[in-house]
Amino acid sequence: MEETVPAGYENLKLEVADRCAVVTLDRPAARNALSSRLMRELIAVARELAERDDVDAVILTGAARFFSAGADLDDARTWADASLSISERRRITATGYRLCRAWEEIPQITIAAIEGYAVGGGLALALACDWRVAGEDAFVSLPEISLGIPLTWGTIPRLVNLLGPAKAKRLTILCERFAAPQALALGLLDYTAPSGGALALAREVAARALSMPPAVVRMSKESVNAAATVLNHAAGYMAHDQIALAAASEESRAARQAALRRSRPGARAEGRSV
Repeated sequence: MEETVPAGYENLKLEVADRCAVVTLDRPAARNALSSRLMRELIAVARELAERDDVDAVILTGAARFFSAGADLDDARTWADASLSISERRRITATGYRLCRAWEEIPQITIAAIEGYAVGGGLALALACDWRVAGEDAFVSLPEISLGIPLTWGTIPRLVNLLGPAKAKRLTILCERFAAPQALALGLLDYTAPSGGALALAREVAARALSMPPAVVRMSKESVNAAATVLNHAAGYMAHDQIALAAASEESRAARQAALRRSRPGARAEGRSV
């Protein structure tokens, strides 16, 4: 039985059929940038799906041939808004951390299907999924430091788990961009597909997982995650305080303004998002 999008989701599409859910980021005009509203919806849908016994695999993808341009910098003004209380700023800057943790904790198998690009917060979200599939002409990058803010959302521990410390530093500190074949060789991606074929391949991978006994799959995922992430919270729980501190600095403001000047008018992929 297939379902349409539930009431309350303005920036997402949700389809469920044959024990597989497909969640589509649906802000194509903003290149699926992760606004505060979209992040809250993604947290809500993760929690909704986690409670469902009729869903055993979840695919996360983006509308309009790109996954996500990252966190929406239109929301970034609040990170350094001195008129807000510390508690308010901590709540706002912790949204991305809660988002990625909610997706990491979904008990079903999760697969990110990436076309075009997954930049900044978009890649951070994909890294919270179990596996990543990308079109062969896609690319990934983490430009946060070039914009004067630290990489947060619990992403650094996930990168270290996947890649080891040296490669994690290349992505984080040097802000290197990797095309899909490079990202596959590096270990950031698990599969590549012909351009436009990421979702189809993600469905094939999901079908292989769905052919296994579902309860045992969930138990095994929980065991692997427990071993892999046991220290993640200790390494990342202060990240939202770091971003609020850094975003308020003059060097951070200057870096963001320089990035906006470099971007084309109306562009969001790397100028107005991260």
